Amino acid sequence: MTERAQSPLSLAWRRFRGRPSAVAGLAVVLLFIAIALAAPLLAPADPLKTSWTLVRKAPALAHWMGTDENGRDVFSRVIWGARASLAAGVISVAIAASLGVPLGVLAGFAGGRVDAILSRLVDTMLAVPQLVMAITLAAMLGPSLQNAMIAIGIAATPAFMRVSRGATIDVASLEYIEAARALGNPPWRVALRHVLPNITPPLLVQATLAIAGAIIAEAALSFLGLGQQPPAPSWGSMLNAAQRFLEQAPWLAIFPGAAIFLCVSAFNLVGDGLRDALDPRGR
Repeated sequence: MTERAQSPLSLAWRRFRGRPSAVAGLAVVLLFIAIALAAPLLAPADPLKTSWTLVRKAPALAHWMGTDENGRDVFSRVIWGARASLAAGVISVAIAASLGVPLGVLAGFAGGRVDAILSRLVDTMLAVPQLVMAITLAAMLGPSLQNAMIAIGIAATPAFMRVSRGATIDVASLEYIEAARALGNPPWRVALRHVLPNITPPLLVQATLAIAGAIIAEAALSFLGLGQQPPAPSWGSMLNAAQRFLEQAPWLAIFPGAAIFLCVSAFNLVGDGLRDALDPRGR
């Protein structure tokens, strides 16, 4: 079957499958999602249960990833930490998209003074590094996982505004948009029914890559004590506790660090694969 005879979705999937690194990344992402959802079933021990007789035990059959400074099973805490990290990634990006996409579409579709004002707002926010903004907002809101999600979502909003604005400007100049306007459709209807569906591919790529960034941001906030609060497990807070025992118990940092690396790398590989697969030029 030729590319023209296939539906856009099947064509994109065929291109995506043709990239082994993207498929491997998707498999790892799905694995982490399954681990997060099945954490109560997969964790061999209570992640909060302490045991002073098992303090900083090296990895063994009884504890595959060893135990931490309070005798808690590291493997169980890494599994439960996947829930916090993935929830922070998905919810933060959902917040950013819900705020940034409507404003970006409005700026790109309305143009003129509205576009100028919103563009200057985006430029102002982008002048501050995303992680610095997230740390500032989290410190203002107070230390908790929920506040960290809100802070990361607000900090990631300008990227979605810029992507949606640029894609809207490209789409708004096409003939079918002009035809929809000529038929008397109100601007909001044209934006919702014709513009928004056609700017979904770049937004999907941006969302995938933004989840990776949000996972790193959540780990950084938890490391600084502004995210998930102890004793609840989080990869970032586990790294914070591990820094005091790097020489005596290096496994305390190795396993949560490896989890962050694998999860973030997988989302980045999926995002790169989606970018190529959804490219209309068919690279």
